[in-house]
Amino acid sequence: MRTYALLLAAASAIALGACNRTADGDVVVDRPDVDVTTTKDTLHMPTVTTRTDTINSPVVGTQKETLIVNKPVVGTEKKTVKVPVIKP
Repeated sequence: MRTYALLLAAASAIALGACNRTADGDVVVDRPDVDVTTTKDTLHMPTVTTRTDTINSPVVGTQKETLIVNKPVVGTEKKTVKVPVIKP
């Protein structure tokens, strides 16, 4: 089976005209030379900083409803937080 595949590959190469036969009957295939070169590029990384922003965060407390029971109350309170800023 391997010999059949080799003969089939050689026959297709001959049909394409990219090969020659030597006096011994060997097949010489012309193949292109590939040259790989590299180029250096500079990548500029972004700068990451922080800025101050204000958000409303929930606050849970109690409020007097009667003399016996304290009723829970949910409200908001302004807080200062730092958020990331990406500068290109």
